[in-house]
Amino acid sequence: MPHLNRRRLLGASVAMGLIGKAASAADRAAQDLASPDRADDAKALAPRVRRLFDFDWRFHLGHAADENRDFGFGRDQKTFAKQGQGVALPAAADFDDSGWTQVDLPHDWAVGLPFARNDFFTLPSNPEDGDPTAGHGYKAIGRRFPENSIGWYRKVFTLEPGDDRRRLSLEFEGVFRDAYIILNNYILTRHESGYTSFSVDITDFVNADGPNVLLVRADASLGEGWFYEGAGIYRHVWLVKTDPVHVPQWGVWARGEVSGSVRLDIETRNDADADAQIIVTSRLFDAAGHIAAEVASPVSLAAHSQATVTQAAQIAKPHLWSLDDPHLYTVRTELSRDGQLIDAVVTRFGLRDMRFDAQKGFFLNGQWLKIRGTNNHQDHAGVGVALTDTLHRWRVSQLKAMGANAWRCSHNPPAPALLDACDELGVLVIDETRMMTSTPEGLDQLAALIRRDRNHPSIMLWSIGNEETAQQGTERGLKIAQDMRRVVKTLDPTRPVTAAMNHHAGYGITPALDVMGFNYHEQDIEPFRKLYPDMPIIGTETASAVSTRGEYVRDDVKGYVRAYDLDAPSYAKTAEAWWSFYNARPYLSGGLVWTGFDYRGEPTPFNRWPEISSHFGILDTCGFPKDIYWYYKSWWQDEPVLHVLPHWNWAGKEGQTIPVWVYTNLDSVELFVNGKSLGRKPCAKDSHIAWDAVYQPGEIVAYGYRGDKVVQKARRQTAGAAARLSLSCDHDVLRADGQDVALIRVEALDGKDIPAPTASDLIRFAVNGPGDIVGVGNGDPTSLEADKASERRLFNGLAQVIIRTRKDQAGELRLAASMKGQRFSLHLRCI
Repeated sequence: MPHLNRRRLLGASVAMGLIGKAASAADRAAQDLASPDRADDAKALAPRVRRLFDFDWRFHLGHAADENRDFGFGRDQKTFAKQGQGVALPAAADFDDSGWTQVDLPHDWAVGLPFARNDFFTLPSNPEDGDPTAGHGYKAIGRRFPENSIGWYRKVFTLEPGDDRRRLSLEFEGVFRDAYIILNNYILTRHESGYTSFSVDITDFVNADGPNVLLVRADASLGEGWFYEGAGIYRHVWLVKTDPVHVPQWGVWARGEVSGSVRLDIETRNDADADAQIIVTSRLFDAAGHIAAEVASPVSLAAHSQATVTQAAQIAKPHLWSLDDPHLYTVRTELSRDGQLIDAVVTRFGLRDMRFDAQKGFFLNGQWLKIRGTNNHQDHAGVGVALTDTLHRWRVSQLKAMGANAWRCSHNPPAPALLDACDELGVLVIDETRMMTSTPEGLDQLAALIRRDRNHPSIMLWSIGNEETAQQGTERGLKIAQDMRRVVKTLDPTRPVTAAMNHHAGYGITPALDVMGFNYHEQDIEPFRKLYPDMPIIGTETASAVSTRGEYVRDDVKGYVRAYDLDAPSYAKTAEAWWSFYNARPYLSGGLVWTGFDYRGEPTPFNRWPEISSHFGILDTCGFPKDIYWYYKSWWQDEPVLHVLPHWNWAGKEGQTIPVWVYTNLDSVELFVNGKSLGRKPCAKDSHIAWDAVYQPGEIVAYGYRGDKVVQKARRQTAGAAARLSLSCDHDVLRADGQDVALIRVEALDGKDIPAPTASDLIRFAVNGPGDIVGVGNGDPTSLEADKASERRLFNGLAQVIIRTRKDQAGELRLAASMKGQRFSLHLRCI
């Protein structure tokens, strides 16, 4: 093992010190740049530069049906006739973009659009008969709204001295959708997928000594899903500078065994005109920054060629990645020539063993584990699909705290930050491609997903499709699935393949799968096991139970369902029914609830205006827990839980019977209503406790017992009118990096500081200091209020405001919230 000198330790600290916290995009760039050998010398960083390119963009809407209003793009059918000229007016260096909106990425322009009776996925049906086109959340975008469906992004930048001798590229993590990348009047590429990451080489097209004009034209006229998908550059963009001899994008693959054996496959590329003799050195560091192994290999690269180097390393005392201890290793791969460092990349990975067993279920590092997860779209109140890294991590942490241990990326490749959060927090992942097809485009998308994501230890399954009803049960579907499987196994033979099937399990594409994914239809599980007794099973989608936060009486007029666990579509089950079924059968690996969070679109069971979001979530669109959250928390983790519902504000129902439920994992619970006991009841495994209580204002109190000892108490009190606001955030110190966000909970309290559970007051917000309001929400699935606003009504006592920091602006930040003429404030600090 090499000597641990001061420089290596310092460099390891830079490269590794951010693993245990929420690393921003800028932090991840710093990890890539840090040199373990020379970290104490800022001038000796590796030649590679990976610069976050999210700031100082300009945005403007084009027009999908009018070339003149689309800045001349395609106006005279000569768009591709001559290169480097006449592509679009904004490509000119002297174009005046002062009338365009200044934006930072990630950015979703669709979330700021008005609502309309029909969205962009299908043409409208008769709105009086119910609207089946609600799937995308009724935003005025798509072919029916050509004036809102084209987005132009413009950024002017200059290069640094010496950049003309480097290879330069732009990496896009996600653009929705059909993106043209235009630099200095050259159309460099067209990328149709709204979900796959891609890279564009810009070396030959830059102006070394003058301004460079970058344009991105995104066309969201067509959709790829049946859910809200947003529009625009909604994930990070990076400017990457390398030596002509370098490691290409996603060029390092680290495969580790629990024994500590690590295989490294490293792609190297020589874009120079001369041959190159290089040394490839890989140094492995543990999470504390201590060097764990080192290996070096000589490589000969002919001019304009590429070669893959395979290295073997051994970690002496392997520290495994697990859900409770998600230990991450880092490999720093360096290319050197004639003793000079010319490139370096940093890759994280973990050591773990995952195994699915058809009779016994799922095992992680040899230990049996029941998978308890959720499906989720990339969508949040206020910001749409434009989630920052902090918000991705926050959402994962909310479900982890509930006891969830798995996340299915529904139904598309996720943001890299989402996978980073799952790696760091210890959450398993089903990573899913968007298109189930063996066309060149479909296979390219699948390959990009696997090459990008295969180093993440959290990923347990590759999913090649979801509910492909036209092909999942057919011979043609099997041919397609087998071609997709070959791509998966070529690029990653270490993980199993699944697909989420809602019909025909055991037929059609089944032979192409390693693990059968069941979407609902539990009655088909036993017949499937007779056909395929040796194929493991996972519930890729379960439950689909519906509830509205804070509502306890179904209201078909308002479009609200009960928060009691009573309602689910005909194909699905309630939370208690599905979990009891899966948990009682050890051979079932586990299941993933549809869904963790509410999301825009698919407003089952009403599916009509003005239902703009789903009711499926365990948490609402803001991430406020519904009552069902505590059912799952009771049975998915070991800490004591005692939660009582509903609220106790039932004016006009005095003397009437109100169902009272308790979610708990304690032995028994005694319920008191205004001091009178309604009896003590035991709690059966995976169940709940219920009483019928006669309403009178006052309080309901639940006492939870372990044996004969009271260990927990929960209370609901009758509240008066909202009198003040409580403003809170889970952290009061923010990074002044332009990427960090504060999610601020706004809660109404009465004059005695009792939560006001039915309050709907209008709240107005204002920010002073280095931050901006980027979105507001309240979790109301029928609210037509704007997400991009400085005000929001409470929904059942709660609202949320999201504040984003400004780049390189530190200082005190104050949020003021006004209600009924009173002002309330929260102080934060940006550093």
